[in-house]
Amino acid sequence: MRILKFGGTSVGTVQSITEVADIIQKKHSKSQGLVAVFSAMSGVTNKLIEAGNLAATGKSSYQEILKTIEDRHFEVIKALVPVKSQSAILARIKGEINDLEDFLKGITYIQELTPRTSDFLVSFGERLSTQMLAFILQERGIPTEYWDARKIIKTNSTYGCAEVDTLSTHENIIQNLNNTEVIYCVTGFIASDEKGVTTTLGRGGSDYTASILGAALNAEVIEIWTDVNGMMTADPRKVKNAFSIPEISYSEAMELSHFGAKVIYPPSLIPAFQRDIPIRILNTFDSAHPGTIISKTVAQKAYSITGISSIDDIALVNLQGNGMIGVAGVSAKLFGLLADNNISVILITQASSEHSICFAVEPTAGEKVRNILERGFRSEIENGEIENVSIQYNLSILATVGEGMRSSSGISGKLFSVLGKNGINVVATAQGSSELNISVVIKKKDIAKALNAVHESFFEIDGFTINLFILGPTGLIGRTLLRQILAQREYLKKEKNVSIRLVGMTNTRKMLLNPEGIPLDDAIERLLEDGEVVNQSEFFEDMQALNLSNSVFVDCSADKNIIQYYAPLLQSNISIVTPNKVANSGSYEEYALLRDISKRRNVKFLYETNVGAGLPIINTLQGLINSGDQIQKIEAVLSGTLSYIFNTFDIDRSFVDVVKEAKEKGYTEPDPRDDLSGTDVARKILILARECGIKLELEDVEITPILSERALAAPTVDAFYQVLEEENEIYAKQIQTAHEEGKRLRFIARFEEGKAKIGLTAVDATHPFYSLAGSENIVSFTTDRYLHNPLVIKGPGAGAEVTAMGVFADIISLSSFLA
Repeated sequence: MRILKFGGTSVGTVQSITEVADIIQKKHSKSQGLVAVFSAMSGVTNKLIEAGNLAATGKSSYQEILKTIEDRHFEVIKALVPVKSQSAILARIKGEINDLEDFLKGITYIQELTPRTSDFLVSFGERLSTQMLAFILQERGIPTEYWDARKIIKTNSTYGCAEVDTLSTHENIIQNLNNTEVIYCVTGFIASDEKGVTTTLGRGGSDYTASILGAALNAEVIEIWTDVNGMMTADPRKVKNAFSIPEISYSEAMELSHFGAKVIYPPSLIPAFQRDIPIRILNTFDSAHPGTIISKTVAQKAYSITGISSIDDIALVNLQGNGMIGVAGVSAKLFGLLADNNISVILITQASSEHSICFAVEPTAGEKVRNILERGFRSEIENGEIENVSIQYNLSILATVGEGMRSSSGISGKLFSVLGKNGINVVATAQGSSELNISVVIKKKDIAKALNAVHESFFEIDGFTINLFILGPTGLIGRTLLRQILAQREYLKKEKNVSIRLVGMTNTRKMLLNPEGIPLDDAIERLLEDGEVVNQSEFFEDMQALNLSNSVFVDCSADKNIIQYYAPLLQSNISIVTPNKVANSGSYEEYALLRDISKRRNVKFLYETNVGAGLPIINTLQGLINSGDQIQKIEAVLSGTLSYIFNTFDIDRSFVDVVKEAKEKGYTEPDPRDDLSGTDVARKILILARECGIKLELEDVEITPILSERALAAPTVDAFYQVLEEENEIYAKQIQTAHEEGKRLRFIARFEEGKAKIGLTAVDATHPFYSLAGSENIVSFTTDRYLHNPLVIKGPGAGAEVTAMGVFADIISLSSFLA
């Protein structure tokens, strides 16, 4: 004997009912004995409740709902039953609708909808759908018998969620459903008490019906046909990478279904478990998929956890006070009060000091619970032994479930680490001694982010995904970065199991956001064509509101106004990667604030390209300091522009010609004085000094100027060139002196004894900066460990390729931190 249960979506449309009929027909030809359990058509139960509520107001405005229900059933019959046979089933359905209308009229007279009348009202949904399905199958030549479950499933009189009388129910089922030649079509969800009054088994109770029937008939298997491919590792509506679980134990299924997995109704597992009958979860719309088999024991799985589930909206009640410590019976009194008032508790946790007990309930029960406890513990509260009852709302529960957790160490550590790195605070936690479930209470707004982050970390099906937002993608560095990511995408996926999803972009004119990802191969074109008119504050607010796991913001601009958004982004646990040096060279107060947030929120702020483009200067300096080395002195050529100018300047050339050549080749800013002023170099040495722990401001950096006041004050670039020609003797003398001494001019930044200085210096052949060429940058670290032979880093210090590469490297480094 096989039990087949079909949910509301499976019997919701003409097409889905056709699929159901095909499935049953195939099963009938291969099986000895079938029982098919049907839910109401999808949405009908809710419509019936809505109609009942309208009728209870004393008005007849439910007529439109009745017409909708009737039309839906008639539509299926007219589509799937031959015309010559339609009248019989149409008359039967119309008779049920008429009875339903009479009942609703009765409700309008008394203007009351009690739990008892509500149970009878919603029973029409299953009665209509099951009679219709039985007739459709019969028209296909399949022998069927329609059974109203109220005749065979007996319960107590707890309306809304009745308790089954197992003994009498099993007797009824065995006595009446014993013909293996027919398919019994049984209404799900509904039953009756000993007086024959209609009861229901709770929302989702059709699964329970199937399990009760299976246990009574000692079925070979119970098949639950729904609209997903079995039980999933997470809710696929929230976690797109969720996948089907091939095998799962009863215990695991019970935990997952209790904590929000809607595929199966939790009580339905109990009868099957008691008789050791496997339950298979299958997809009506993909009947070839094997789905999920639920049984007593399962083979060892490839992952340490089986699935992740959640309850999206709960309230957390906290009872605490010094009077609870060491006092026996407080818990008994607390939960006794809740039980007496039919309050269901979802999760419980207690401090080992016995100072507090907190538990989760449905949010709608929150104030009721407060009143119950304040009355029940009135004397303790008045005496100060227990504080007032506190309730937190807008919370969710995330639960990781799996029998493999018993044999895998570090599951809790991994779970809390992933949540912490994504800025998700844990309000409360609970773990059973069976080690089957670890549950955490978090803020409701973080549940989708938490599910995705935890799922990605534990299952790694598509590897680790970074969600990327870029400011300045149409600029030289931004464009180059996108090209590099695209070119390296396959390698990162194959070798590092890392994916980069471009989620948002903005420039000075347009902005584009897509949580599903923006294709890299035409990202800029999409921004320019499909992007909205830019609103910077809105872009950053949306980035935070999306609340995606593993989010990274890349600032490829030099815009000082963007810095105001850095702190809020870090507060939202969005990592920042940037070549924009404004934040790190602004006020020390702002510099320290960003580091404080980064440390406190455990989020990364990376800026390797602030100083040497693609050269590993910042990382090297941090490595030296973190390993305990002491920095004695830093010397550096930190401007590719000035490096080129002074590597090219010689005794046979005028200084102004070298500057013009550098500008023509694109090495300088449009106004070369922006480079020659030394301000950019001052910012870079300031950043290095601050990395060493020195509190310096930009004005503390001593600059020996290259240019005269007259050159700096020239009204135009051409006028500036004219001043350089007139002052050529100054520069000619400097280069001549250096040449005669066997030295070369270098614009060097120095940090030593807590002071930073920059200026033009002549160095001889023994100095590491002597052999610089082109636009190379170089930095020399003299430390306790590198005292007599300084650590030197040298290479290209400017250019879109190397800068973008440095930014890219910072982004990739986040994968090991966030994973």
